[in-house]
Amino acid sequence: MDSFFANIDWADIAQATLDTLAMLGGSLALTVALGLPLGVVLFLTGPRQLLEQKAVHGILSVIVNILRAVPFIILLIIMIPLTVLLVGTSLGVAGAIPPLVVGAAPFFARLVETALREVDRGVIEASQAMGATPRQIVFGALLPEALPGLIAGITVTAIALVSYTAMAGVVGAGGLGDLAIRFGYQRFQTDVMIVTVVLLLVLVQVLQMVGDRLVVRVSRR
Repeated sequence: MDSFFANIDWADIAQATLDTLAMLGGSLALTVALGLPLGVVLFLTGPRQLLEQKAVHGILSVIVNILRAVPFIILLIIMIPLTVLLVGTSLGVAGAIPPLVVGAAPFFARLVETALREVDRGVIEASQAMGATPRQIVFGALLPEALPGLIAGITVTAIALVSYTAMAGVVGAGGLGDLAIRFGYQRFQTDVMIVTVVLLLVLVQVLQMVGDRLVVRVSRR
């Protein structure tokens, strides 16, 4: 068994795991902070909604669709100048977070818009009948009613970010993906590749389990 793990440096594995968790945590927090309001605006300005604005909705939809259409590996490369401008480097955990957020926020915004569309129209109409303002409807009715869908969207986005962090290893972002590419792929160290892939699978499984339990919990309220 020891010979199978001959190339494994467990200290490097531990550090790469921490780097992956740091990239995931930082980018997920920023993705939710940007994607949630963007998704709400997309919903509110859509057809037959509270603040219907065809021009605003159309422009935002085009921007979101363009960002979602760009393959993440290409986004990583074309964002290098902007990433350096924002955080001073395009390498490591700090250098990975800007492209991770730009790649995931539009995706999450669409999930938010979809979750809000699934809210019963009667809830909105009842709030309007009671004289609630759009702001009160959003925070008092829409977001609480859509909470299970929003948590499910955050879970899906977090899992997508795990795969993005692995791809970010191509440009030296660090983390498990970086180890898999530098040692597993470029140096043909199969044991390193297997260990990093297993750890990524465990991380995805944990995220899905936690997300599912939270959805069940808030749905029972």
